[in-house]
Formats: sequence, C-alpha cells, structure tokens
Amino acid sequence: MSQHDQLYPQATRALAEQRSRLAPAPVEAFRTFSRAVFAPGALPTKTKQLIAVAVAHVTQCPYCIRGHTGAALRHGATAEEIMEAIWVAAEMRAGGAYAHSALALDVIAHEQAAPASGGAEPVGAAETAAAADGGGAG
Repeated sequence: MSQHDQLYPQATRALAEQRSRLAPAPVEAFRTFSRAVFAPGALPTKTKQLIAVAVAHVTQCPYCIRGHTGAALRHGATAEEIMEAIWVAAEMRAGGAYAHSALALDVIAHEQAAPASGGAEPVGAAETAAAADGGGAG
C-alpha cells in the first residue's frame, strides 16, 4: 500500500521538520510543554506514559498510541501493565456512555410526565429539539 493509500501517513523526520518550518514557535512550545508534563514529579514517568497510552486509546490517535506505548516500554512498563492501562481506558469510555444514560433517562422522564402535567416542556427542551432537528448550533 502506498503512503497516499494509507489512512494515516507514516510519521517521519521529514514531516516533523516540515511542521517545525511552518510553525517553529508553537512546535517548540509544545515540545517544552511535553517535556515538562512527562518529567518525573509526583508521578513517575512510567506512570505518566501508562496514562498517556490509555488516553491515546480513548482519543484513538494512532501516532500517540505508537509513541506512548514505546515510551512506556522504554520507561520500564511491561506488556501486561500497558494492556491493563488500555483496559482501564476501555472501561472509562464504556462507563462514560453508561453514566451519560442519565441524560436520556431524564428526557424520557420529562417527556412521559409532560402529557400528565399539561404538556409543559422542561427548560432547554426546545433548544434540544431544535438541535436534534438540525436547527441548533453545533
């Protein structure tokens, strides 16, 4: 498969250099920020990299998954620790969907109560309906 056929182009030194040429100040600021974030502190670097692996799976960034998995290994993480971090991410993502079901249940309760109470709409219902019909912002 050619690079143009790939969903994500290979991360290369040439692409990194191009980003630096096109926006040197933000690239350097990001590198400085990244070094500070992953420096040992209250959490050791290995733990920070395991967190990054988990977050990369939630954000579904293939570059981040590859980069932070390698960094976690270089900082002493085991394959088992990395896989466990990924499972934590999966649980959190699934748990978020489950927890947010409270929003749907709230709408259901208000909609089912509306006919009994004379059809009064809960605050925000008109905006929610407009957004669902494509008339809302976003």
